[in-house]
Amino acid sequence: MSFFKYKICVRGRERLRCPGRGKLWCLCLIILLVFSPAIKTYGNETKDPLPSLHARAAVLMDGETKRVLYGKNPEEILPMASTTKVMTLLVTLENSSVDDIVTVSSYAASMPDVQLGIREGEKYVLRDLMYSMMLESHNDSAVAIAEHVGGSVENFAAMMNDKARELGCESTYFITANGLDAADDVGVHATTARDLAVIMACAVKNESFLEITGTMSYSFSDCDKKRQFTVNNKNALLTMTDEALSGKTGFTGNAGYCYVCAVVSEGRTFIIALLGCGWPPDKRWKWEDTQALIQYGKENYELKEVSFSADRLLPVTVIDGQQTNAALTVDAPSLKVLAREDETPQVTLKVLSRVQAPVKAGQSAGWLQYKIGTDIFASYPVTFADNVEAVNYRYYLEKVMSQALGF
Repeated sequence: MSFFKYKICVRGRERLRCPGRGKLWCLCLIILLVFSPAIKTYGNETKDPLPSLHARAAVLMDGETKRVLYGKNPEEILPMASTTKVMTLLVTLENSSVDDIVTVSSYAASMPDVQLGIREGEKYVLRDLMYSMMLESHNDSAVAIAEHVGGSVENFAAMMNDKARELGCESTYFITANGLDAADDVGVHATTARDLAVIMACAVKNESFLEITGTMSYSFSDCDKKRQFTVNNKNALLTMTDEALSGKTGFTGNAGYCYVCAVVSEGRTFIIALLGCGWPPDKRWKWEDTQALIQYGKENYELKEVSFSADRLLPVTVIDGQQTNAALTVDAPSLKVLAREDETPQVTLKVLSRVQAPVKAGQSAGWLQYKIGTDIFASYPVTFADNVEAVNYRYYLEKVMSQALGF
């Protein structure tokens, strides 16, 4: 007896059929029709565990290894507005004393909003202008700082670009110290989300940088005590979460809203960089994207340790040497890296299998790399530990005499 019946229409005539051998085919068809929509919807819901972002470019980075954990157009070159001032402060801290006295130029005093309102000829302690620049993003303070440290904005921008190259930020180009939109014969004042995150990861290693950017309110005066100022921190993330370590906002007409920050959670340092995160009135978008990336990082990445002992290095065969082997050494510290549950940090060793004498201690023998998948997050030189002289006439003579005399 048939378990079910169904109707089919053939050339306009309705006919009742009881399936026999076609029963299995019909059952499969009904199951497909009933459950296909549910399967399709489920796939759409779980396609990407990360909430969609407003930013044109974004990066979530491991602050210790600078490995990109998530990227949306991470290498797209875009204007970065006042997030520029992260590099301005870093270069200033590395090349001057916070107790320096800065004399304001007419050019610095002429900068557009946002501005502190400093005047030509006034004198300020460099430290105070740093707080002004970072807490309220004052453009005139940034230029006064740049002129003092570099002699001119152009020279200071060259220092910023040198620092960017030192950090491996090859797609970043600085023209201004305050981040206002600019272009010259070389290019446009711009960076990438990846480069901006690298700069912040370096900056938060500086204790003075953290002290300044983590201050909520700061008061000061000019050196003549004629004018008093109080600046308040515009980095709202500091009030949103106790895990916020540092951050810098930015906005220009070309850049849109930008933001870069560092967050520490259970020993994990996350760096977030956002570029082109909306234009007025979308000021809240950068906070939404930041919180989404923080949550994604906390839920998906944990600390895993990777290490290597130099004792595991095998000696290298020496050709025509007074010793047949040469020992190797490497200074590779133990590291903690952010990784997903399904990721395992690995050690890759690339060294010579043999070498021609003579060998000098400290001579390069290869590289040791820490990696996850194809991402290399640390690399250390492997070198020879000792000298190995090449064989010569005296060596053979001494060897023959030693054998003859029984030594």
